[in-house]
Amino acid sequence: MKKYIEKIANVLGWIFGYGMMISLFIGGISAVGYIIALIIGGDTAGAICKFIYKDVYPILVFSTSVILLLGILKMYLTGQFALSASKKKK
Repeated sequence: MKKYIEKIANVLGWIFGYGMMISLFIGGISAVGYIIALIIGGDTAGAICKFIYKDVYPILVFSTSVILLLGILKMYLTGQFALSASKKKK
C-alpha cells in the first residue's frame, strides 16, 4: 500500500511542478500583454485588456487552484506538513 501511495504522490508531484510552471508562464505572458496594451493605447489596448481579464484570467485562476489542490494532496500523502504552524524543538 505504501508503494502505491508513493507512486501516486510522485505523479501528483510531477503534475504539480509542471502545472505551476505553466501557470507562472501564462501569468507572465498576461503581464507582458498588459504592458503591450499600455504601449499601444486606444481601442486596441482596451480589447487586449478585456481579452486577458475576461478570457485568460478565469481559466488561469481555476487551473491554478486545481493544481494547488493536487500539490497539497501530494504533501499530505507523503507526510510533509509544511503548512502547519508548529515550532521546532531545539
